Parts: sequence; structure tokens; C-alpha cells
Amino acid sequence: MEPLAAASSLCKHSQNITKVVLLSCGSFNPITNMHLRMFELARDHLEDTGQYRVVKGIISPVGDAYKKKGLIEACHRVEMARLSTENSDWITVDSWESLQPEWVETCKVVQHYYDEMLAAEQNNDDVDTVKYAKKRRVEENYFEGSSYHKRRDGPQLMLLCGADVLESFGVPNLWKQEDIAEIVGRYGLVCISRSGNDPHKFIHQSDMLWKYRKSIHVVQEWVTNEISATHVRRSLRRGRSIRYLLPDNVVDYIREHGLYSDESERKNADVVLAPLERNTGASSS
Repeated sequence: MEPLAAASSLCKHSQNITKVVLLSCGSFNPITNMHLRMFELARDHLEDTGQYRVVKGIISPVGDAYKKKGLIEACHRVEMARLSTENSDWITVDSWESLQPEWVETCKVVQHYYDEMLAAEQNNDDVDTVKYAKKRRVEENYFEGSSYHKRRDGPQLMLLCGADVLESFGVPNLWKQEDIAEIVGRYGLVCISRSGNDPHKFIHQSDMLWKYRKSIHVVQEWVTNEISATHVRRSLRRGRSIRYLLPDNVVDYIREHGLYSDESERKNADVVLAPLERNTGASSS
């Protein structure tokens, strides 16, 4: 192939690659090595398709108003997440969700970060020599017509989760059906498999997920890692070692602040989980 032709082919190939930002929402109570590993697995999977380039990962800890049993203060969970990503050159922590006075639906959290990503992209366009043409193209391609019509260019935000979150879509009143459609159909989902969970089977059983199955990327984790925050908290209550389950600086932070005890695990024990309260009108006893 001639040099010019090769350069042209390379340019066209790069134009067809979509930049992706991965967003992970959750309690991170506390953050574990598995939470971080999920980002690496997702990036490898997406980039291996030749269609995507993952440019950023965002960890968004849920706010205290989520009211999950054993959920310690957001300030600690955010700081532990920040400590865990100190050595990463692409995964960051954002405290916006954790600072909201009321629980924010995941769908709205995804929309918030997508809007921020789009604004940053437009700001980059504004300093380009062809800024007006590019900005107009961004605006014209921004979800015109259908709510689930993806832009034909520009970056894409995908929600990163484990198979347990995917299956939670089937729990009555935990998720609004329109929110699931918005998250999966409009943005996209990257789901990391875990032993005991079969994402493909659950997608097949759900009409909603089947409809948007092409927007769901299932990543098989062959080196199984069953670290869970629940297991970590249990070990801490029992005075057992948690070394190598979490980053060392997170382990040190937990010990320094005396986090996770029998008392903290009883927190919110008699409180209705925020999404269940909101979606059913239930109230805390």
C-alpha cells in the first residue's frame, strides 16, 4: 500500500473509533480491588472490539440518603475511593452524587455525567479552528428524534456494573422501567460476569433487556474474583485481616478512622431503601 493510501486508511479507521467514558455507580462501602478491576476488564473488552477507545473511568459513590443497611458516611467512602485511584492515570472519583441531599436515581446520575462530558467536548470544539462547523455537527447529532437515537459521532458514556446489578433490574420497585430503558437503550451498559450469575440468561428472560441487547456488553471474567464489600465488612467486624482485598492505603484509612463495626452495620437496619420508598410510597418504620 502506498504511504498516502495507508495514512488515509489509518485516518478513516481512527475516525470510526468511538471514545468511551465508563461510569460506575454504587455504595463502594468500602471500595475493593474488584471494583477497580472491573474498569480494567471493561476497557480491555471494549478496545479489543476495535470500535472503542476508553478515555476515562468515573467512580460515583452514592449519597447517604440511599439508606442502605450498613452504609457509612459518604465522606469516608469518597475518600477511600480517591485513595484507591491515586495510582491510576485514567480512573477518577467524583463526589457530585454523594453530595446531593436526597437520593438521586442512577438514570439521572448518568444524565448528569453525560451532560458534563458533552459540555467538555463542546469546549474543546470551541478552541478548534473549525469550531462552528464542529459544534453545529455535535448539536445536530445530539439525540434527535428518538430518546434512544445515539449520536453518530462524539464520545459515549456507558454504565459499568456487575452481573448482580443487571439482575437487580428484575427486583420489583427497585428500578423504574423507563429508567432501565434510558440507561441501557440511550447510553449502554458494560456488565462484568461473576460466578453464579449468567447475564446472557437474564438478558434473554427480560423483554426490556432483550430489546436493547445490542447496547449491552457482557464481559467474561475468567480469573474469578469474588471479593465483596459485604465480606470485607464482616471480616472487619470479626477482627480478621483484609489485606490484599483492598488497596493498602484504603486498609490504612479504615483502621485510622475505626470504620466498620457492629454499630455501623446496624445503621439503616429498620429504614426502607430509598428507591423502594420512592417507587412504592413506603415509609420507614
